[in-house]
Parts: sequence; structure tokens; C-alpha cells
Amino acid sequence: MAGASPAATLPAVVEELLSEMAAAVRESARVPDEHLLLLKFVFGSSALQALDLVDRQSVTLISSPSGRHVYQVLGSSGKTYTCLASCHYCSCPAFAFSVLRKSDSLLCKHLLAVYLSQVMGNCQQLSVSDKQLTDMLLMKKQEA
Repeated sequence: MAGASPAATLPAVVEELLSEMAAAVRESARVPDEHLLLLKFVFGSSALQALDLVDRQSVTLISSPSGRHVYQVLGSSGKTYTCLASCHYCSCPAFAFSVLRKSDSLLCKHLLAVYLSQVMGNCQQLSVSDKQLTDMLLMKKQEA
């Protein structure tokens, strides 16, 4: 398994699935049905919700000149959540409760949408200054 995987902190089976999906998208510009079924098997209803977020282009990669980057996902409720794919984190309540507290989910739909948007190449891009990125993150921290 490559160390540069976007989902390096995920279980190997998930990394492998995302890697296979990325290869399929590169080959045929689509995700095969068997990968979609596996996604649903591993993530349940979160898979469909994450795919919906990707289809609606709700995932934005925000990057700064220093090379720092975060993802923002516009959730189905209209609220924007900050995701850090490098350390497998989302600011949403579902991540805090289901992933961190109860450990009954691998990730929330927002973080899964980030990984899927990376695989499918369907991610909005936004460049901001380092100060703007810092301000965004500090504002999110104050809201929490």
C-alpha cells in the first residue's frame, strides 16, 4: 500500500477500495457498480449520502501558498464542515459521536465525500492566503 494514499489512516480494506476506485476512474471515467456495492456494504447509508454530496459538488479543497490545505463540505443541512483528510477528521457532530465516541462508524459522510471526490476528481478548488486559511480555521474553532 502506498504511503501517499489520501486515506492513509483508514483500514487497509478501505484504502484498497478507494485505490481500486481511483484506478477504475482513470481507466473508464466512471466508478464500476461492484465498487459502489462494496462502498455501500462498508459504509451503509453514509455511502449514498456521501455520493450525493460529491454529485452536488459540495466538496471544496481550500489551499494556501504555504501548501496547507483543508476541505470544506457543504452538508445536506446547509451547514459547512471542515475536514482534514491528512489526519482523518471532520468538524461535524456525527464524526464526534459515531466515529470518535461510539466507534461504530469508520467515518462520517462528509469525510467519505472528501475521499470520494479525490478519487473521482470532482472537487471544487479555492486558493486563499495563509492568513485567510488561518482565519477560517480559527473561526471554526470558535463556533465549536
